[in-house]
Amino acid sequence: MLFNQQLKERQQMVNVRLSELLDSANIPNVIYEPMKYSVDAGGKRIRPILTLSITEALGGDLKDALDFGCAIEFIHTYSLIHDDLPAMDNDDFRRGKLTNHKVYGEAIAILAGDALLNFAFEVLSQKLEENNNPLYVKAVKEIVKASGSRGMVAGQAIDIKSENKQLKLEELYNMHRLKTGAIIEAACVAAAYISNREESVEIIRDFSRHLGIAFQIVDDILDFIGDEKKLGKTVGKDKEANKATYVTILGIDEAKKRAQEHSKISIKIANDIDKSGFLSKLTEYLLFRDN
Repeated sequence: MLFNQQLKERQQMVNVRLSELLDSANIPNVIYEPMKYSVDAGGKRIRPILTLSITEALGGDLKDALDFGCAIEFIHTYSLIHDDLPAMDNDDFRRGKLTNHKVYGEAIAILAGDALLNFAFEVLSQKLEENNNPLYVKAVKEIVKASGSRGMVAGQAIDIKSENKQLKLEELYNMHRLKTGAIIEAACVAAAYISNREESVEIIRDFSRHLGIAFQIVDDILDFIGDEKKLGKTVGKDKEANKATYVTILGIDEAKKRAQEHSKISIKIANDIDKSGFLSKLTEYLLFRDN
C-alpha cells in the first residue's frame, strides 16, 4: 500500500475515534461545541499516528493505542487553543479556520482548552480501569509529565519569557524539547509501554527526540518561508514577536541541514523498529512537508 494511502487511512481512523469519544461523553453543549470546533479543525494527527504506528510495529494492542493517541491529540488541541490566545501568540487563524477565541470568545476558549485537557485524562483513566497493567500506568505518567510543568507548559512559559531576548542554541533546543518535543516523545514512548515492550523504551525515546527536533526546525523554516494558504495560519509571527528560532540563530541553510541530520538519525532507528517502512516514510514526510 502506498504511504499516502496508509497515512490517510490512519488519519481517518483517528478522526472517527476522536468524534466517537467526544460525542459519547454527554458533555453540555455550551462547552462541547467549542471543544468539537477545534478538534474537528483538521490537522495531520501526527502524534496519534506515531502511537498507532509504533504500537503496530511492536505488536501491541491497536485499540488501546488508538485511545491513547486520541487522548494525546486532545491534549495537543488544548495546547493550540491556548497558544492562539491574545495573551500568548494572538493568532486569528489555525488550520485555515478562525481560532477558537475568535469564534467563541477568550473565556470560552480558555475553558474549552481546559476541558480538552481534562477529557484526555478521563480517556486515559478509562484505559487504566480496563487494563490492570503497570506498564499502562507508566504510559499515562509519561503523557502527564510531557503535558505539564515538566514538559509542554514549561516550554510555553520559557517561550513567552524569551521574547525580545537573544537565546543560545542550547537554550532554544531546551525550550522546544519541552514545548514541542515532550508530547511527541510521550506519544512514541507510550506505544512501547502499551505494547509491553519496556526494553524498547530508550531506543524509541531516542527516535522521538531526533524527530521532535527535526519537526520544530521545519516548523521554524515554514514560519519564515512558508505559504500561508498551505499552512492555514499567519506566517512570520515569530519574527514579528522577535522570538529566537532555529532560522534566526542558524540561518535558513544551516537550519535545513540540521533538520536533515536529525531526520536521518530518526529514519535509521525507524527502519530498525518498523520493518514495514511506514515509520521511516512518516519521518521523511514530516521533513519535507509544506504545512
